[in-house]
Amino acid sequence: MVVRGARYVIGLALAISVVGVLAAGSYSGVAASLPERGSSSTIERPLGITVGSDGALWFTNTGNNSIGRITTAGKVRIFRASGINGPGWIAAGPDGALWFTNNRGNSIGRISTNGRIRTYADRKIKQPWAIATGPDGALWFTCVPDGIGRITTRGAVTTFTDRAFNALDGITPGPDGALWLTDYYRNSIVRITTKGHVRIHSDPRINRPSGITAGPDGALWFGNSRSIGRINVRGAVRSYTNPRIDQPSRITAGPDGALWFSSDDGTSIARISTDGSIRIFSDPRIDDPAGITTGPDGAIWFANSGSNSIGRIGADGKLTIYRG
Repeated sequence: MVVRGARYVIGLALAISVVGVLAAGSYSGVAASLPERGSSSTIERPLGITVGSDGALWFTNTGNNSIGRITTAGKVRIFRASGINGPGWIAAGPDGALWFTNNRGNSIGRISTNGRIRTYADRKIKQPWAIATGPDGALWFTCVPDGIGRITTRGAVTTFTDRAFNALDGITPGPDGALWLTDYYRNSIVRITTKGHVRIHSDPRINRPSGITAGPDGALWFGNSRSIGRINVRGAVRSYTNPRIDQPSRITAGPDGALWFSSDDGTSIARISTDGSIRIFSDPRIDDPAGITTGPDGAIWFANSGSNSIGRIGADGKLTIYRG
């Protein structure tokens, strides 16, 4: 697997449309309670970012195998433990903790807001990548190359696999009570219910989809190779292009009723309204932005992977960079 910005790259495949039920297997997760191994303020190749129940922003550091926390005032703290290995994306859990994927460690991690870390290993967890809290109160995650996983807050793991998948990337809960995912190499959008029923949506306008999120208009919005895509819960697809959109990576619903997204290997953060109007925020201090989220302060926060920092864009458009 090659990690490039916020996206992984594995073998080529053709788009396919399938409706079915995935084969599921349930296993008991093995939990390890791991002590914090010191802390510092070093931000190194941050990737995922989300808001914690404590009102701070939490992020993964792929460069030094750690989890970071930054307050809205810019104070940074880094948490390390031996069980963190290749942290990918991170999500706020229903239990008040933060849950993250350990891509190289083949496990799912949990960190409480006071820094206590546990990892859950299972033989069916293989290179987990994206993660989100599902409508059923469990954490759902993608596995390389063809799996979807589910883990309860007690650590019980269920996995769903299908050869129709190839490079599942983003995942988000939808407005219809299902999980929606992007399949990067199948050029498709995947929908899975909490019971494991799958529908794969293919469309010529879906091209290398990456991050995905639920929009304020009841549709799902996702990054395409050089455009932003929208799919409603019935499967109708639209695509919005702009010559300055280059490999949009992660996308989030903003506080202003629009969608905000980052771009791999780029120097910009962009905003798209639900009517398709696009605005680009460019700055040389933005370097390979990855994860993006709306902060508790109403600003847009993002992992500035290329320059080992965390970025913030306020409602006034002002950019602030925090380097720890």
